[in-house]
Amino acid sequence: MARVVYVNGRYLPYAEAGVHVEDRGFQFADSIYEVCEVKGGRLIDETRHMERLERSLGELRIVMPMSRAALGLVMREVVKRNRITTGLLYLQVTRGAAPRDFPFPEGDVTPTLVCLARRVDDAKREARAAQGIAVTTMPDVRWGRCDIKTVMLLPAVLAKEAAAEEGAQEAWLVDPQGFVTEGASSNAWIVDPSGTLVTRPTGNAILPGVTRRTLLDLLSRENIPIEERPFRVDEAERAREAFITSASGTVMPVVAINKVAIGDGRPGALTLRLRSIFHQVAETSL
Repeated sequence: MARVVYVNGRYLPYAEAGVHVEDRGFQFADSIYEVCEVKGGRLIDETRHMERLERSLGELRIVMPMSRAALGLVMREVVKRNRITTGLLYLQVTRGAAPRDFPFPEGDVTPTLVCLARRVDDAKREARAAQGIAVTTMPDVRWGRCDIKTVMLLPAVLAKEAAAEEGAQEAWLVDPQGFVTEGASSNAWIVDPSGTLVTRPTGNAILPGVTRRTLLDLLSRENIPIEERPFRVDEAERAREAFITSASGTVMPVVAINKVAIGDGRPGALTLRLRSIFHQVAETSL
């Protein structure tokens, strides 16, 4: 659990942190967020997370709550005050608080900024990676702008819950044409029988994952073939390997899809290699 939370200019004890009852993030999901990995007490891929934050805010016409440099200081202070060595930093910006009405509020409304950080049990995460996770597929019923990292996550919540009820750790969402879009909280990847990595290209249907983007840099460095194209569920079930990428899990092996074993049912050699060297190319903040 977080010990200290930053809310609108104040560092507050976790139990005392809160936002206004008419905050538009609370009432309308009129808000965006970012999740950044913390490793060795430092932020991973901070620049790309800030770039995506600014893009998401721009798409919703929410102003930056402060400069990028000032926000970086807040993020580091939250990590420091919570004594996080290995964990995750969560950042949320809403349009602010105003009397409830659907149109944007008139006049100057100050955005709400919340920042918190939590420890992650690294041994438990590594044990999960060594075993691999199961995913289940279900229809993608989200809105048409999944490229914006909003807090409008109810479809993902329901998908995650349905997956958990089937004994899976992630849900892969499938579009009306039968192609996998992405995971409920991750990007989806497979390794085809020839050894080529396949992942859906970015666009409105998926979130442009920061970890995804950094992994593409790694694949380029290692001269590993990659195709950015949609793939169907049956192709995924026949894949040599599969995995997901996210800030919370970096490169996480998938060993079963819809209870169909992938490869030999164990984490693939390429997946584990990519996981082991991922942080060689990821940006580590000072």
